[in-house]
Amino acid sequence: MLILTCLTFYDFSFRLLLCMSLFLAQPLPPKVWLVTHQESLEMSWNSTCDEQQLSWGHCDVQYRTEGDQGWFQDMDVLHGSYTVDRLQPGTVYEFQVRCSCDTGLMSDWSAIYRIRSTETAPEGELDVWRDCGISQKSSDCVVTWKKLPVSQAHGRILGYEVRLSYNNNVLVTVTPVQPMGYVACEEMQCHFTSPLKDVASVSVSAYNACGATVPSYLAMPIPGKEKNEQAIRLVMNEEKLTVSWDLPSQLSDHMQEYVVQYKQAGSPPGDGFDWIKVEKSQTTGIFEGRYRKYTPYQVSLFTVSHSSKVHHLSSAIGYSLQGTPSKVPSFKVFYIAPTDVTLFWKCIDLSQQNGVILYYQIVLESGADRQNVYNVSVSPQRDNETFQLLHLSPGQEYEVRIRAVTAAGPGENKTAKFKTKHHEHFGHLVAVVLGISLLVVTCVVLVLCACRAPCFSYKVPDARNSHIFLHMKHQMNDSLARICIPVSEPNPQISLLEVVEIQPWALKYTLEKTADPDGLTRLVVGDGGSQVDCQDDQREEAVAEECHGTDHKYEREEYSKMVDSDEEREREENMEDVWSSSGEEQPVSGYEKHFMPTALEILEA
Repeated sequence: MLILTCLTFYDFSFRLLLCMSLFLAQPLPPKVWLVTHQESLEMSWNSTCDEQQLSWGHCDVQYRTEGDQGWFQDMDVLHGSYTVDRLQPGTVYEFQVRCSCDTGLMSDWSAIYRIRSTETAPEGELDVWRDCGISQKSSDCVVTWKKLPVSQAHGRILGYEVRLSYNNNVLVTVTPVQPMGYVACEEMQCHFTSPLKDVASVSVSAYNACGATVPSYLAMPIPGKEKNEQAIRLVMNEEKLTVSWDLPSQLSDHMQEYVVQYKQAGSPPGDGFDWIKVEKSQTTGIFEGRYRKYTPYQVSLFTVSHSSKVHHLSSAIGYSLQGTPSKVPSFKVFYIAPTDVTLFWKCIDLSQQNGVILYYQIVLESGADRQNVYNVSVSPQRDNETFQLLHLSPGQEYEVRIRAVTAAGPGENKTAKFKTKHHEHFGHLVAVVLGISLLVVTCVVLVLCACRAPCFSYKVPDARNSHIFLHMKHQMNDSLARICIPVSEPNPQISLLEVVEIQPWALKYTLEKTADPDGLTRLVVGDGGSQVDCQDDQREEAVAEECHGTDHKYEREEYSKMVDSDEEREREENMEDVWSSSGEEQPVSGYEKHFMPTALEILEA
């Protein structure tokens, strides 16, 4: 390097300018050697001042661990070596040196020299948690953990040992040398690719060439239905997520800490996922990162007990920036009545909502610029929704639209058209039903009347009082007791009736009312004429009333008794004895008493 130095001298008559040129050289950066020891690192270098035949000046040294941004500097080092103590085991260190000669400038910094300190077994425990996606079902969960920091790794981590204990007491140990396969690692996290279905306990440890960490056990959830027990508040932008909650009125002694996590909806296991552990006396958790716009993140709050049991407290959906939602994927009218209809639609998928849906807006148009607007609240747990439109006009055409609404505004409409039914359809149906019912009732009445027709004639004898059917009465069904079908009698014997003309001279008679032993009233004709039964008007009325309602079991009876041939024969034999004793009275059969006219009636005719 050339440096020009000028001196000015003044005299009475002239000015003298004297310039001298000095040559000052900048030394080259020194060459460095690094040597590592068990607990220290030694750095040495040589200067280029000897090559320029100059004396050594002083040197500056700076170093840092790999990945750090700042340097630790040590100035005015007079010797050609430097020692660093208290190193982090298994850590890569970076060094630079610059020197100057006794007269002259400081050299530039040397190149960066790297060296790894001596490795030791890793210390500490892994931060283990589980990634279940949006749901909290154990069948969808995978165990995940954060990588050890450099200060605890003490060297290069070669792999992870995962021990799984299943409910059937089967123990599986996985120790992959490579991070691929059962274990997948990202920049800051790793996860086990197999789901935790039927797993009772999990432990994970990291190992290097010198040893392994103590196993870290995963806290398992308490069985039961997940529900929101405590509200959480979210404040979120593209670079920061703040979660806050309220402390319970009384902290449990069994509680150890809170765990706050977030999961990007739709992302695979281990991606878009992070968690932090918070002391039980705190009420805030802060995440720093890069969060996508219009993308849902589910934030959840848990408690962990001293017995490593996890209890889910609450979950909420957050967005760094909200947008208008997508169109409803499916919308239709699936029930139509004259005055009401039922609407059905499929809710927008979480990945397509672009924001927290406040409600679904339904607009009903019936013509003539008439609109009705309905805002329907939503349930996050349901995939489908229904809504009933009431007080519609029969036979009217309508158009209905639906759209979702977020804080950024409403989304695109989905439209359906329908026409309500007429009331006449229901009237026709009622008329048809009534007509069929009336026809059935009429047919039943006619059938019953046809079966009961013999009872309407009170001059027909009731065969149930006959001794012929006495033995058949107990063999026939009671419902067939009505004589609607004639029963044929083998060799029937019927009373024969002979009409004898009475001469006019024999018409002198006297009426005497005598009481018959069977309760009938008889007329005695002449002085010794034959006795015949005479039924007066009162007898006819009594018989008619008896036919209409005396017997409830057989509906009605025509007369109190029916006598067939055998009975009459016995009666005649008895009556002959009477005739032989009296010589005046003639026996008359019960059939003749009931159906044949009396002698008085014949004469009057």
